[in-house]
Amino acid sequence: MKFYRKHSLKEIAAIIECDYVGNADFPVLGMNEIHVVESGDIVFVDHPKYYDKALQSAATIVLINKEVECPEGKALLVSDDPFRDFNKLTRHFKPFLSASTSISETAEIGEGTVIQPNCFIGHNVVIGKNCLIHANVTLYDNTVIGDNVIIHSGSILGADAFYYKKRPEGFDQLLSGGRVVIEGNVGIGALCTIDKGVTGDTTIGEGTKIDNQVHVGHDTVIGKKCLIAAQTGIAGCVVIEDEVTLWGQVGTTSGITIGSKAVVLAQSGISKSLDGGKVYFGYPAEESREKLKQLANIKRIPEIIEILKNK
Repeated sequence: MKFYRKHSLKEIAAIIECDYVGNADFPVLGMNEIHVVESGDIVFVDHPKYYDKALQSAATIVLINKEVECPEGKALLVSDDPFRDFNKLTRHFKPFLSASTSISETAEIGEGTVIQPNCFIGHNVVIGKNCLIHANVTLYDNTVIGDNVIIHSGSILGADAFYYKKRPEGFDQLLSGGRVVIEGNVGIGALCTIDKGVTGDTTIGEGTKIDNQVHVGHDTVIGKKCLIAAQTGIAGCVVIEDEVTLWGQVGTTSGITIGSKAVVLAQSGISKSLDGGKVYFGYPAEESREKLKQLANIKRIPEIIEILKNK
């Protein structure tokens, strides 16, 4: 998430009321999660296990819960609770704005686009040309839709990321300030849910087709011309490259990559990254021929036990 203007380290420290290490005028351009940070961004870290990863990342401002040696060319924001203060920054730069109409006056809707009754189109939503948005679709604030997109009834784009920190009193939500971006010629079925990024974009690439009741987690990037069948669940921060096919009820863990033109057969569970150009099946998902051989051999276990008994 980029800020509307450049801020100084001192300004940001004042917003969250914390100490800082570095030049007071050190430039701050935005805030992001560690997998999408760039120079000028703030990243937060609150566990020693991840200090080095954060300090050596592309981020040039690290919001951290201990004063440590600051790498050259970077700055620190020292907080007793970086998670809380990252949320403070999200509230400050991307505050929630309540709606007073079903279609916001700030929404941009392209020529030839049809929006059926009972849709909600939030603030700063952009919808391209010749789209068809069926009844009861919800597009949260800042969602971007390309040209020639079809979204079927009941789908919701832009809900918050499922991202929580466990505290003694319960779970504390990390606020979402990102977007959902749908490129051109995408089809989205009925009752799908696509969560916005925490600070970046959840993206569906050109020409991809998504069946009914599919969930896409925060900050996931789906490539071009993918096919995703019904009841598939895709976790956050997944990268699905071009022309991947996921058949019904496939589930994934977070933070993995599925290579271009991979095919994952129905009801498979993906626990690690998969190479492209192969067919996968089962849990954990493996190349389908190997997995089917394993299942065939399992069926032979009683027979093998009897053979061993009779020796």
